[in-house]
Amino acid sequence: MAEKQLKDAAEPDFQELNEEKRSGSSKDMDFLLDIPLEISVELGRTRMLIKDLLQLGQGSVVELEKLAGEPMEILVNNKLVARGEVVVVNEKFGVRLTDIISPTERIRQLK
Repeated sequence: MAEKQLKDAAEPDFQELNEEKRSGSSKDMDFLLDIPLEISVELGRTRMLIKDLLQLGQGSVVELEKLAGEPMEILVNNKLVARGEVVVVNEKFGVRLTDIISPTERIRQLK
């Protein structure tokens, strides 16, 4: 008898998800979809002494650590989410995504 009670107690009781509950969670997600994010594309980086920075003028060239042809880094709120290549669309620059960072790696960046 005690064995039967343990069997009955061990089985989880799952409730059926009805349409009303589904639409509620959809509405909850809708407000997240309207949150603005800052997206930037990083061409490259370098380090420079203040004296060298002060000598920069029009026409100066700043050498970056990234090699020509390397993928650009796409950042969302300063966190790396993808890499891509520069394209021109209707006389404006754009970025074609070539590699998207895995969700696991994105979560690791949040720490």
